[in-house]
Amino acid sequence: MNYTKKLVWITLFSIAMGFLESAVVIYLRQLCYTNGFTFPLQPLNQHLAVVELCREAATIIMLVAIGVLSGKNLAERFAWFIFSFAVWDIFYYVFLYVFLGWPQSLFSWDILFLIPVPWVGPVLAPVIISLTLILYALIINHYSGMGKLVKLSWSEVTLMVSGCLVVIYSFTEDYIKQEGDLLFGNLRRGASLLANLSTYVPVHFDWWLFVIGEGLLLANCFLTLHKARTGMSNKN
Repeated sequence: MNYTKKLVWITLFSIAMGFLESAVVIYLRQLCYTNGFTFPLQPLNQHLAVVELCREAATIIMLVAIGVLSGKNLAERFAWFIFSFAVWDIFYYVFLYVFLGWPQSLFSWDILFLIPVPWVGPVLAPVIISLTLILYALIINHYSGMGKLVKLSWSEVTLMVSGCLVVIYSFTEDYIKQEGDLLFGNLRRGASLLANLSTYVPVHFDWWLFVIGEGLLLANCFLTLHKARTGMSNKN
């Protein structure tokens, strides 16, 4: 399959996954948050909490599988994975807005992920990251489609990993400072897996920290673009 057809089909797949993800959230909100999705949240019962964690893990596995099946080498596989992840994430919010009128704004707080602690932030933040991931993936796959061998150097891997870690910490910082415990710590105390959400209200998102992480990710994009355009090929 040529690059254009692959891009179209993976985009369609990712949009469809975004719809499925939003549908699950719509059902959960109808069942568990009849008074609205506001903090502090009523925690899911233990059974549903475990199912939700497994669903999140299964979603990531599905997206990784798309990358593995679509790419010819490590760089391409990673690129298709982050591309599908980013498109899925953006359209997840698009469909929630279409069917629920939520988020009310790009600065509405949302729980982004649950492992190993809740990741919380304004909707705008993950959308920015998703757009950056799409840019990075298209750079790799565009030049790969032109027959250029695109490899990830240690400098690129370092920028990517560092940027991701800083961004992840910006999403988890507020929860860690308030609750100071991993989700699984509740199990050791015999409490519900998501018990802390019943008292947690996000109060601060560190935009400066987020911007630093985003800057590292953008620097990685430009480094990869420069290498691809100049024909340089660094080995892993």
